[in-house]
Amino acid sequence: MSATSPITAAAAAPQASRVRQYYALTKPRVVQLIVFCAFIGMLLAVPGWPSAADWGRVGLASAGIWLVAAAAAAFNCLVEQQIDRRMARTAWRPTAKGELSNTQALMFSAVLCSIGCVVLYAAVNPLTMWLTLATFVGYAIVYTVVLKPLTPQNIVIGGASGAMPPLLGWTAMTNEVGAFGVLLVMIIFLWTPPHFWALALYRTEDYARAGLPMLPVTHGSEYTRLQIFLYTLVLMASTLLPVLFGLSGAIYLAAALWLGLQFIWYGWRLMREYSDALARKTFRFSIWHLSLLFAALLLDHYLRPWMGPLLPPLFPGL
Repeated sequence: MSATSPITAAAAAPQASRVRQYYALTKPRVVQLIVFCAFIGMLLAVPGWPSAADWGRVGLASAGIWLVAAAAAAFNCLVEQQIDRRMARTAWRPTAKGELSNTQALMFSAVLCSIGCVVLYAAVNPLTMWLTLATFVGYAIVYTVVLKPLTPQNIVIGGASGAMPPLLGWTAMTNEVGAFGVLLVMIIFLWTPPHFWALALYRTEDYARAGLPMLPVTHGSEYTRLQIFLYTLVLMASTLLPVLFGLSGAIYLAAALWLGLQFIWYGWRLMREYSDALARKTFRFSIWHLSLLFAALLLDHYLRPWMGPLLPPLFPGL
């Protein structure tokens, strides 16, 4: 005889479905990338291999940042539920489908944000908590409520909040806003427009139907593709700065050049011979670009002491 009766199984199914609905509100893949970049920032802030105490702080900071980032994602789903219903890419979200009420989504976001802030304030440091909370406000309110429906430059201006994770990781370990942490923010800030506009290119009809003034909607495909290409050039230049400032060496430099040239190539091809398939490939590559770039930063951080610096930093006192 089965240990689980049909009645018990039927009762458990809705509960499991509800958990999946709440989990979907957190935009797991987006939040995973956020926490990954914050995690890299934490490890880069610690000279050498982290101690046991450092690892404890890394774990608590990662949990706190995950909670607040997930809260911001849930709030975004709540605010944009009407827009999500009109877009094929987002119509499946629980708030858009009416599977979760406004009150449920709002309470879920509030609880996650509150717990995350308590963890960061009490177990990490107040500076990281306030910066993480400011990131929540920047994404969930300034970007989602104000910028996104008003200006085609929404992703450029609002990208500042999405670029914060490595700085949050840096402050979690150092309790100060270091210049290297700011440099990592700049890289993500410049990465965000070509990443997002590649998606917007093959989702233009979706955004137009939703009434959102995304760049391909307001300025057309050709102009957007030019902007993507130009941003990939500026982005590659910014990714070389960690070497010039002495933060990284040969391993990171090789990865930055390889990844940057590939991104530029994608941008060039998009500009010259557009297709939705190529835009999708560019979008997917952009995710790999950032992930591998930050992984290379970490690998270089631990191997560089055995390899020696590639070249002396231009600004050694920074």
